[in-house]
Amino acid sequence: MDLLSVYPQTVTALGAMALLMLVQTLIVDVVGMRAKHVPGSTVAADHENPLFRASRAVGNTNETIAIFILGVLFCFLNGANPEHTAIAAWGFVAARGLYALCYYFNLKILRSTVFGVVLLSQLSLIVIGFRA
Repeated sequence: MDLLSVYPQTVTALGAMALLMLVQTLIVDVVGMRAKHVPGSTVAADHENPLFRASRAVGNTNETIAIFILGVLFCFLNGANPEHTAIAAWGFVAARGLYALCYYFNLKILRSTVFGVVLLSQLSLIVIGFRA
């Protein structure tokens, strides 16, 4: 099966997620340099600290990315509906981007709500894969 011809939107979502992760990494690096943070040292848990928020945004993305990739792979291998798979994948990518913005700007309630969308997108991928 040629994944690019069957799942072009989902493959593009994977690329967009990779780009989002790169941008998040660059943001935390720049924030850390501006704060004169010593690389490798612990960042104090303080939601008022932009470096803490940026590093948690990256950390949370790293905590959720495996489920996303496995869900997409499960859909690919089971021949799940390409349109449904793409909607769930793009929902995840969009929610991860919004989640990071909410973390950067310290929007706690909205961040938690958006994280619910992240979880719903992941669950959707798994359900779509099982329904195939």
